[in-house]
Amino acid sequence: MNRQDAKIEPRFEIDEWARLVIGAAIEVHKHLGPGYLESVYEEALAMEFNLRSVPFERQKPINVTYKGQPVGESRLDFLVDGCLIVELKAVEAFAPVHQAQVISYLKAMNLQLGLLINFNVPILKDGIKRVVLT
Repeated sequence: MNRQDAKIEPRFEIDEWARLVIGAAIEVHKHLGPGYLESVYEEALAMEFNLRSVPFERQKPINVTYKGQPVGESRLDFLVDGCLIVELKAVEAFAPVHQAQVISYLKAMNLQLGLLINFNVPILKDGIKRVVLT
């Protein structure tokens, strides 16, 4: 493996937040199951984060720039502790554009780790994708 192919793993603290977020998402999925709109899961996950004292910003605006100039704005579903992006979906299956979205957000925010969580699955662990910006 050459140096460019080496994966740079996020700091331990970021992985710890990811573990806590996944636990909260599993709890939400356990109670709600699949089949609801993304907004329902977002509301429930925000409640679960509060119950677990997970610091977060919801629908966090991010500025999109092109060659140093602002060209628009996007929104993160959740930014946990200023270091972890959490993007929620309620879709039949992840599409390549979903991972590309998280990678774009990571680049725009200069962050390393994002979680892509699809609640529309029978077993939530099958709907979680860890996205690392290398």
